[in-house]
Amino acid sequence: MRLAILGDIHGNPLALDAVLADVADWGGVDGYLLMGDYSAIGYDPVTPLERITALPKAVFLRGNTDRGVAHFALEEGELAALAGDPARVEQIVRMGRSFAWTQGYLSAHGWLEWLRELPLDHRLTLPDGTRLLAVHASPGRDDGPGVTPATGTEQLAALIAGADADLIVVGHTHWPQDHRLGAVRVINPGSVSNPPAGDTRPSYARLEADDAGYRVEFRRVAYDLGAAADAVQRSDHPARDYILSFLEGRAQLSWQQILGSAPVPSPFVREHPASVE
Repeated sequence: MRLAILGDIHGNPLALDAVLADVADWGGVDGYLLMGDYSAIGYDPVTPLERITALPKAVFLRGNTDRGVAHFALEEGELAALAGDPARVEQIVRMGRSFAWTQGYLSAHGWLEWLRELPLDHRLTLPDGTRLLAVHASPGRDDGPGVTPATGTEQLAALIAGADADLIVVGHTHWPQDHRLGAVRVINPGSVSNPPAGDTRPSYARLEADDAGYRVEFRRVAYDLGAAADAVQRSDHPARDYILSFLEGRAQLSWQQILGSAPVPSPFVREHPASVE
């Protein structure tokens, strides 16, 4: 069994095409796991959806931005409540412009209902009996802190408690990771687009499984970031600077603030103690 695991495409068909070409160069796969966040915070919400829904034997999960775009509504009261925090108001307005534009784009092309019907998670038993659980952020959630390079042992144990799985595949935090807590392994393939600072290449994971076990390979592929940035500038997106800050890895994610300026290896591999006191 061969699976390609892709997450966080964020409306960037150029990065997606580079990943799919790398999968083809591998000789193809038996299926795809798509980990959510397909369209929002990107310059082309629809083309990635057309690409991935044409893939054979693909499983699609819901990401937080998929849910956010499908149900987006910015109420005036939300901004009024933040009147004493101008920086937060600016952030909400930029995000609101982005999500409203994406929602309208997807609605015009008939994709909102597809987003609304996406499942939260997916379970699969590999040929050797390994129980796999795939979910965007963490078991039971498409949002929240997710699993990051800064996740401590106790936090990881709490996030995966009751998951009833041997291999948990997540996305959401955009960085390739490989955590082990006792007998449970948690992997994140990283992001096809909108990476954290340090490496702007699209990332994904390959999984090979047979009766003897399974193997995971993290992949980074080259693509034309400049062409993607030019596409953002040519778009009618009302928050182009906001999109570019993510596309070019300038937007600092919450877990990066915890780590500060410390370099993060790719993929981030971490062995956690088997028991948590």
